Amino acid sequence: MLKDSFFIRKTRIRNRICVPPMVCYHWTDESGVVSDRHVEHYRAMARGGAGLIIQEATCITQEGRLADTQLGIWDDSHVDGLRRITEAVHAEGCPIFVQIHHAGIVGIAEHALCPDAYTLRRGGTEKHGVKMQEEDIARIQQAFIDAARRAYEAGYDGVELHGCHSYLMCQFLNSRINHREDRYGKNPELFITEIMDGIRNIVPQEFVMGIRLGAFEPTLADAIRHAKALEAHGIDFLDISYGFTGEDEPVKPADFPYKDVIYAAGEIKKNVSVPVFAVNGMRVAEDARGVLERTGVDMVDIGRSTLVNPSWAADALAGRDTGRCLDCAVCQWRIDADQCAGRKLLRKKRQME
Repeated sequence: MLKDSFFIRKTRIRNRICVPPMVCYHWTDESGVVSDRHVEHYRAMARGGAGLIIQEATCITQEGRLADTQLGIWDDSHVDGLRRITEAVHAEGCPIFVQIHHAGIVGIAEHALCPDAYTLRRGGTEKHGVKMQEEDIARIQQAFIDAARRAYEAGYDGVELHGCHSYLMCQFLNSRINHREDRYGKNPELFITEIMDGIRNIVPQEFVMGIRLGAFEPTLADAIRHAKALEAHGIDFLDISYGFTGEDEPVKPADFPYKDVIYAAGEIKKNVSVPVFAVNGMRVAEDARGVLERTGVDMVDIGRSTLVNPSWAADALAGRDTGRCLDCAVCQWRIDADQCAGRKLLRKKRQME
């Protein structure tokens, strides 16, 4: 099952293993321009056999960044650098989408935008969101549309709208944050569907458009409703992860062997016909196969273990030891990849073979 290929629109996905978006902090500067390190990072994972790569959260405006060293797609000057990534990945026979992103209230902006006047309390601090006026909404929607146009120009096969992990799109979808009384409150998917319409108007039909969607926003029933509404509006795939942390109600049966967010992905899949991706906690090939079989989802996201072993997909498909993320309290890969405990352990095993 892991080896099965399928299509999203006209893009062939060569197997059921996706490398999901994982931000590589401090690899660029405030310019948001692609570095050589980014290019080689994505080249290695494409060479490692993944069926699909979704590039890390790439910001549509400077004000919407989650970090001041985040990759950017807010200006035409970013296109040439981004094209270096797509060319490297395509040369290895792998498609690549880019996740386009605005952080909203959880971003670095001092006066961060939010669908409503919401107070974020985390880490003993408070941050007050600036309620978006209709002109703010229109401006940010256009920024998403412009980012998708740049993604097409840079050679990506599609975009993934970032609609989870506490960021702006999921702030619209979560009724505990969005108390607006206008059309963007009564129909919270509207913020997203209007962006979808704008993107579809400027890119070819074969260009893929999906979304990373919160599994509990705030409940699973809400997530299913969102998924069905977005499918009805033409979304191409649903990549299910966590929504707005602290304003959600994760749930799973006591006998379900995987993460609650994986259970949710399976439940969402029962209600839609578009491809659904599942993520979180899958470290070895047995996990990936088990999730596909148990839930009926179409794709598994293998994130941290691919950082440990960029060839995780090829090794899994060949029945070799893939290595695995060891869930260290502090991720050494982000400090110095050569000191990653999982990577060191895999290297030692390989030397003993």
